[in-house]
Amino acid sequence: MSFSNTGSFPASLVPAQNRLALNTNYLSFDDAAGGGTFAQQYLPELYEAEIERYGNRTIGGFLRMVGAEMPMTSDQVIWSEQNRLHVAYKKATVSVPGALADADIKVVLDLTAAESASGAIRVGQTVLMADNATGLIVQKGLVQAVKQTNKSELEVKLYGTATNALPTTAAGINLYVYGSEFGKGSIGMEGSIEPGFTQYANRPMILKDNFQINGSDTAQIGWVEVATEDGQSGYLWYLKSESETRLRFEDTLEMAMVEAEDMNNTAYTAKSQYQFGGAANAALTTDIEGSEGLFAAIEARGNVYSGFAGAAAPGSGALGDFDEILKNLDKQGAIEENMLFLSRSTALDFDDMIAAVNGGFASTQAASYGLFENDGDMALNFGFSGFRRGSYDFYKTDWKYLNDASLRGLSKEIDGVMIPAGTTTVYDQMLGSNIRRPFLHVRYRASETEDRRMKSWVTGSVGGAYTDTLDAMTVSFLSERCLVTQAANNFVLFKGA
Repeated sequence: MSFSNTGSFPASLVPAQNRLALNTNYLSFDDAAGGGTFAQQYLPELYEAEIERYGNRTIGGFLRMVGAEMPMTSDQVIWSEQNRLHVAYKKATVSVPGALADADIKVVLDLTAAESASGAIRVGQTVLMADNATGLIVQKGLVQAVKQTNKSELEVKLYGTATNALPTTAAGINLYVYGSEFGKGSIGMEGSIEPGFTQYANRPMILKDNFQINGSDTAQIGWVEVATEDGQSGYLWYLKSESETRLRFEDTLEMAMVEAEDMNNTAYTAKSQYQFGGAANAALTTDIEGSEGLFAAIEARGNVYSGFAGAAAPGSGALGDFDEILKNLDKQGAIEENMLFLSRSTALDFDDMIAAVNGGFASTQAASYGLFENDGDMALNFGFSGFRRGSYDFYKTDWKYLNDASLRGLSKEIDGVMIPAGTTTVYDQMLGSNIRRPFLHVRYRASETEDRRMKSWVTGSVGGAYTDTLDAMTVSFLSERCLVTQAANNFVLFKGA
């Protein structure tokens, strides 16, 4: 008797037809071309922990920095904001005087039919009028008469000259009331001004997510050590999956408040969300109405600046753009302290703008020692976290949401946002009094028995939950919230050119 196989390799090393864990078929431990396999006799150096190549991947924290979170017990939050104190109108038209002989011009205010019945300008008041297009041509006049049936029509006597120098084009004039004048023995001012009532509202939106894993996989040990942003660690892979689902949901709570839009699509049909699967694709029983996020609120009621420091050289041009923004803030609430949350490119534009004030920057690209806390023995610091311009203070920071390549970093539409710091006074309908609130804050649904700020619960028959016969663990997440953007006229949204 003799061996039939006398080759140099053991008979056991025969490839199998399938990739099975047999002594004749070894699995690769990296499945990479040119890499080692478990068939080799040497143990590789194994890094058990994942490499955090994207750093901290969460983008939350923006709303916590600028606002607060407060409970609410209704499907809607309503607040009212003060109107301007003084009386002014834009785009009024000028023509020859009407029925009144002792007048030089007739002014027709740009009012709606409802507004014309209660115009705020009265006989005896003095008005300043300026060219709407240039603002340079200015004339002052005394209101001689106001048409009773349509209070948007005024008869005005000019001061100084009877010659009308104001344009009579469709662009018209702007005017405001700066005082009044009456003769001796005349009657008092007729009529009074009732303050206008401006009200805004928003609705909370319901956000949901969940994570599910079967019971067998919860008991399976992996060879990769889990280490997540919220402190989860171990060799159970499902810990990472559950943790990332939670972190992703917490980020969506903030992103939804920033990006939310009202459902204004007229083609949308109520209850048109469908559940797929089963015998019938029945419509859901709730309507989707949307909500007003930060960007939508600023677009509708705030200030939008496009192309900040667009094609200008570093530093030059940006200062002029910024001063234009300051002049607009003067026309609004003139909040002294403001916070800038910017994309990387816009943050660099601001750094260059401030550095350009140092002198010589635009021509030589040189920096001076001893300024901006720099000296010859330290690395130069070209970044600025705060500065003052005019009567305003600004605090600048990068907004990770705008830079993340998997979020707004995919788009160049939004370059940053300017948010006023501090609080504002509003009238609370429920309390019946004025209260102080941050300009930007989140309202979430809550009562004595239910708190929907950030709910999470476990169902199934795994992981300590014994609620049904499903051999799995389901972790559900839910929140119901909306963003309140008060005094949006003080906010500035920076958009790409």
